[in-house]
Amino acid sequence: MQTSITRQQTDFIKRKLKNTPAVALLGPRQVGKSTLAKEIMKSFKGAIYLDLERPTDLNKLRDPEAYFALHPNKLICLDEIQRSPELFPVLRSLIDERGRNGQFLILGSASPTLIQQRSESLAGRMAYIEMMPFLLQELIAHKQTSTLLRRLWLRGGFPRSYLATNDKASFEWRLDFIRTFLERDLTQLSFSLSPKVMERFWRLCAHSHGQLLNQSKLGSTLGLSHHTIRSYIDALEQTFILRSLPPYEANLKKRLIKSPKVYIRDTGLLHALLGLETQEDFFSHPCYGSSWEGLVIEQILAQLPDWRASFYRTASGSEIDLIVEKGKRRIAVECKASTAPEVGKGFWLALQNLEITEAWVVAPVNERYPLGRGVSVIPLEQIKKIGG
Repeated sequence: MQTSITRQQTDFIKRKLKNTPAVALLGPRQVGKSTLAKEIMKSFKGAIYLDLERPTDLNKLRDPEAYFALHPNKLICLDEIQRSPELFPVLRSLIDERGRNGQFLILGSASPTLIQQRSESLAGRMAYIEMMPFLLQELIAHKQTSTLLRRLWLRGGFPRSYLATNDKASFEWRLDFIRTFLERDLTQLSFSLSPKVMERFWRLCAHSHGQLLNQSKLGSTLGLSHHTIRSYIDALEQTFILRSLPPYEANLKKRLIKSPKVYIRDTGLLHALLGLETQEDFFSHPCYGSSWEGLVIEQILAQLPDWRASFYRTASGSEIDLIVEKGKRRIAVECKASTAPEVGKGFWLALQNLEITEAWVVAPVNERYPLGRGVSVIPLEQIKKIGG
């Protein structure tokens, strides 16, 4: 069922493999990396898949150089690479020795920074690609339904959560994911953090979703130091669970907010952490607007992976939810969960202060329409127009 939904990055990864010795596909567990890898491997004759969590496959790599020598011209996929960081020096040697593209497809549940910290650098030899849960564009291409957006928003984009038979089954899957992540995944990724304290911290982040990060307040609530709180944030960021959106930096005569904003990256996990199982629970909850904001930001940044992202807020109240920049282009995005969105004076002042002439308001509306002064309201389904 999951393989019938074509992932947006499929062709991009194939091109990377044809032009790069190795590609690392990274993302949280259960996001569909293995399914996508097996689909991609069909385009490479004789490609080999090894799951490093399976003892039989791990045994084959007792002497990795000898095993790889048996398959010198084949694409080899190594799943759950973080389980065997000792392979990286071998991969580097083989990549340099063979000098051809498309040698290895590596899958992992950790960020490029984490893998590089635990292994020998493969800079210039490996392309790192982040894989997210289902994107709205992927689901629309598969099947257009009137309830598709609401379903993605409530359940999030993890395949087993989104494709569950009903909301209850989806909710229970997400609770199991959270439990497994805390009790097993963090340990396997060598994070020496208390699962119980991390759970409390994660839930506090859910209640602070879309708000400014206050490390002192979090530390006081949990009885932890500023440095410990920073390590918890880093762990959730490096495992693709949390996004810390930095404030916009500008040489303005304004008092700018300097703290980042925090988001649980998958709205399904956010709602599970807050105990929101159904649409009814969700609509009446204070997180309704901030949940939409997080969904929009993740969907946009997936479309613009090489753009710089930040938010803008001044002490006087001028604010923009998201600013994306690339080269000389600078685009403002405001996120409104209403079907009749309105923006306040602070948004217009921010556009004026930053001299931004291209801006969008993303809302659950049916069609695009102008709002004034270079600003358009746009459905989430049309976010490809942003940056286009």
